[in-house]
Amino acid sequence: MITIKSEREILLMHQAGKLLASCHREIAKRIRPGVTTLEINTFVEEYLAKNGATPEQKGFRSYEYATCASLNDEICHGFPTATPLRDGDIVTIDMVVNLKGGLADSAWTYAVGTISEQARNLLKVTKESLYLGIKQAQVGNRIGDIGHAIQTYVEGKGYSVVRDFAGHGIGPTLHEPPNIPHYGLPGKGLRLKEGMVITIEPMVNVGTWLSSLDSNGWTARTLDGQLSAQYEHTIAITSNGPLILTEQN
Repeated sequence: MITIKSEREILLMHQAGKLLASCHREIAKRIRPGVTTLEINTFVEEYLAKNGATPEQKGFRSYEYATCASLNDEICHGFPTATPLRDGDIVTIDMVVNLKGGLADSAWTYAVGTISEQARNLLKVTKESLYLGIKQAQVGNRIGDIGHAIQTYVEGKGYSVVRDFAGHGIGPTLHEPPNIPHYGLPGKGLRLKEGMVITIEPMVNVGTWLSSLDSNGWTARTLDGQLSAQYEHTIAITSNGPLILTEQN
């Protein structure tokens, strides 16, 4: 069932989103060659606890970590590890914050040291596609309008959009209807209504959009071993347009 949030609920989610955004800003200061994603995961858990929040995904379907850390060809749901990051890597840190019952979800892909021109362009296109999708998150628009904006831009730049994973509704639980694919046809799909809160989180690959699942049952990676990037925001649908609850600026 799709839940429509009250102004109070959206305010709580916005407070969680501001905390999440501040955590990402701190992560950006720490990402460098030699650091491990397990160290980043520990930092996140301690940072949230210090600010009265908890990592909502920890314990979700027995998931053990406060973050997902997806490296290079990993699309999503990568496990934090004790392997040091290397110069030229890209890594996506994804987390869900619970602050006094308000939830917010955001992923960000970080460059580790000096990355290739191909990787830089992938990150640029993926982030730009996120904001193009957000522009379509208007009362009266349809879910297909979001996916179409992302897909046409990404494919026009020569990349592919992952189809096996999608954005989703959020609050009061982690994953709720509706699904928000990052591909689609304009004017198709569920109509967006004021009070919905959704995530838009395009996962963009250098090569094929096809993925495979690791033996851990969580980590998805590109089928051809090429790079993948992801950027994600939590968005409230309002009469004044999309409100980004996890904006870092």
